[in-house]
Amino acid sequence: FTTSVTCTGFTTCFAVSSCELACVVFSVVSMASKESSSTPMEGEAMEDGIRGDAVAQKDDEPMILVRRKRKSKRDDEMEIPSEDPGATKRPNFPPVSASQMGGKGEFRKIPVPPHRYTPLKDRWLEVLTPLVEHLKLQVRFNQRTRHVEIKTSPHTTDIGAIQKGADFIRAFMLGFEVSDSLALVRLDDLFLDTFEIQDVKPLKGDHLSRAIGRIAGKGGKTKFTIENVTKTRIVLAETKIHLLGSF
Repeated sequence: FTTSVTCTGFTTCFAVSSCELACVVFSVVSMASKESSSTPMEGEAMEDGIRGDAVAQKDDEPMILVRRKRKSKRDDEMEIPSEDPGATKRPNFPPVSASQMGGKGEFRKIPVPPHRYTPLKDRWLEVLTPLVEHLKLQVRFNQRTRHVEIKTSPHTTDIGAIQKGADFIRAFMLGFEVSDSLALVRLDDLFLDTFEIQDVKPLKGDHLSRAIGRIAGKGGKTKFTIENVTKTRIVLAETKIHLLGSF
């Protein structure tokens, strides 16, 4: 049969079979694709020229092999996206009161030495006022056992109130003034410490008395100087030394 094939710019008429027709169509299509690929666009030609110049420049330089480290799945999991530090805020939880904690009330006993029984009796109101008004604790003095007993109440708001109250009474029993011991109630970074001179250096007789005198000084001047410089309070009780201050 007779068939006409039209391609870019020409028309051909010939008589062929169906197989020959398919071969002719395939050859014509391949020729058309080659012509279209042989004429690139202006933009592609400029890019090829730039790439050629870059390759020509790189040919002069020595090749450097760079080994890239593969990222494992574990590294991907550990990576945290960087965020603005100002956007993240720490949670602010209000302090829990003693009534919210529930449970049984806490109870403490502080022994009273024989030589501090009279000072406690004379200054009982001064000792009782901060414990009841500020810490909201229940306080009593047991004359049979010679102990000061303190206990939390339903009105106690601070969890550490009973510990502050026990430290306050213990400091007074060691020989500190009420005004100095009251700092344990108002501040959180104050502590009590006790040691003996024998722990520092074993001394006996006159040597021990001389060491205690050197710590006290004439009229207590040396002890006052140490207290002012270190911002502490010192009590000399025979061979024991009690300290009240911060670390």
